[in-house]
Amino acid sequence: MISLARLSTRSRVLAAALGASVAAGAVLTAGALVSGPEASAGTAAAKKAPGVTAQDLLQIAESQIGVTENASGGGTKFQSWYVSSQRARETVERDGGNVEAYADAPWCAMFVSWVGEQAGIRPTVGWDAYTVTYAKWFEANGRWGSEATPGAVVFFDWKRGDSLYGIDHVGLVEKDNRDGTITTIEGNTGNGKVERRVRPKAEVVGYGYPRYAA
Repeated sequence: MISLARLSTRSRVLAAALGASVAAGAVLTAGALVSGPEASAGTAAAKKAPGVTAQDLLQIAESQIGVTENASGGGTKFQSWYVSSQRARETVERDGGNVEAYADAPWCAMFVSWVGEQAGIRPTVGWDAYTVTYAKWFEANGRWGSEATPGAVVFFDWKRGDSLYGIDHVGLVEKDNRDGTITTIEGNTGNGKVERRVRPKAEVVGYGYPRYAA
């Protein structure tokens, strides 16, 4: 979800609709995500530990396993929610395009954002439609690292690079299997569903850490 050279045909069309450059290798604009609503590390909302645990969040994510996109890659509650959200308008202003294009856009980041919204901890989970800018938000707020902990937001690069600009996909860590793999709950998998997956840590770029109750 970064350079057009890395995108599928469907993703290339959607990226263009959302305002991405069509030059080969172009990178989607990151924007000043840290200054978004309820996003800054300097706000009370971002500093305050919520009364929600990692397991609370993961139970919500688990309850969505099996939700499937339609033949056009859309039709999920996660995309519909994002289209109607304030954040969709903000990301269109940042990246160009139009809000309705999110209705059929790749939705892994929208799924994680929706789960945070349902848990009532959007300010600490964050919300975005692009994996790269979502990861940069965690980094900018000092909530980025390399340890797989339950409830962490995990960012993947299928080419196994270590740059945030290489991120292809995002999900939620359910557990570290202590064998070089993690168990995750993800939306927009290769099967177009919300699924539980086991992934090699070698594909992980890094982790974003929402603030949870102890």
